[in-house]
Amino acid sequence: MKTAVIYWSGTGNTEKMAQSVLEGMKKAGAEADLFTISEVSADMITAYDAIAFGCPAMGAEVLEESEFDPAFTSFESLLADKKIGLFGSYGWGDGTWMRDWEQRVRDAGAQLVADGVICLNEPDAAAEAECEDLGAKLAA
Repeated sequence: MKTAVIYWSGTGNTEKMAQSVLEGMKKAGAEADLFTISEVSADMITAYDAIAFGCPAMGAEVLEESEFDPAFTSFESLLADKKIGLFGSYGWGDGTWMRDWEQRVRDAGAQLVADGVICLNEPDAAAEAECEDLGAKLAA
């Protein structure tokens, strides 16, 4: 199983979550790679069986608009039949951005392996464990 974690992080909170997802993938025996969204091309997306995407909530509970969302939008048509996991941190709101993002992934024909993992601000031990679990589910 070839897996990847692809993320954007402004404060480091989502980056910490990405590291935990990666750890879960590796513990489950997957070949796992970690990338920031700026390092990824469409060709790379097609090379993976399962992908975890991470992005914090921004503004009015949306994905980061200058770099992450445009790249993710360009990859959406490539997600059909792939195993996908989502994660990210937030500082306000109720998780609307994650529910909207999950629907986008479903609409693209991908298989969400679990509900998106969200945490308020910096991930604590419980959030890190949820991220590791997400990584393990993607690697299964």
